[in-house]
Parts: sequence; structure tokens; C-alpha cells
Amino acid sequence: MIKSCRVKDFMQTNLVTINAEMEMMEAVRIMVEHGVSGVPVVDEQNNLIGIITEKDCMNIVLNASYYNEWGGSVKEFMSTEVESVDDNMSLTDISEKFIRGPYRRFPVADNGRLVGQVSRHDVLKVLLSLAE
Repeated sequence: MIKSCRVKDFMQTNLVTINAEMEMMEAVRIMVEHGVSGVPVVDEQNNLIGIITEKDCMNIVLNASYYNEWGGSVKEFMSTEVESVDDNMSLTDISEKFIRGPYRRFPVADNGRLVGQVSRHDVLKVLLSLAE
């Protein structure tokens, strides 16, 4: 049963996303209102082009402190080296990826297009349901 379970079976698909032209303070507001620590950055076709995390947002604090500049556009602060996973990845493979890496969640992409997100918490929910 575990070997046949795929990321597409348990990934989250109702995601909060932002675009690269958005002002950073608006992105911060969206993150705070939705209680998320990071949001995928997508283009008009929903292609994954980056990610903004709480850590990226800390640069706003530094810019405000040093240069008295509050914000800028998302494209100035986003991380463009985004590690995504395939929706056909197995439960075992995604668990191993979480164990070996620092990330708590991964965007799920299909040919570069954002289709979902999978987190450690999602894996734990599947584990619990399979064990019951």
C-alpha cells in the first residue's frame, strides 16, 4: 500500500500564490493573513518561477534598517532556485527527500506548472491513515 501511494494522492492543491510584480509588503500581508511561511511565485500560466519565504522577507527588515527602504517587488526578493517534486513521486521517495533535506514543504510541478504542494505534515497524515 505504501509503495503505491503517490504525492498526487495527498498533496495540497488549494494554494496561496503570488506574482513577481507584486509589492513585497502585499506578499508579506498575504503570508501573515493566511498563516503560511512561504508562497510560490507563479507567472500568468501558473508556471512556478520562484518562492518567497519568511527568511526572504527578513531582507525587507535589513533594507529598511540600512537604506530606509520598505519593500520593493517580489522579483527582487524571491528565491528563483526552487526545488520542486513530481506528482508521481512515491510516499517513500518524498519521505526520504524530507529526511535528507532541510525543507518542510515542496512545490509540486508538472512540466514546470504548479499543481500543488506537499509538506511533512501531509506525509504524516497519510502515514496515520495507512496505519489505522
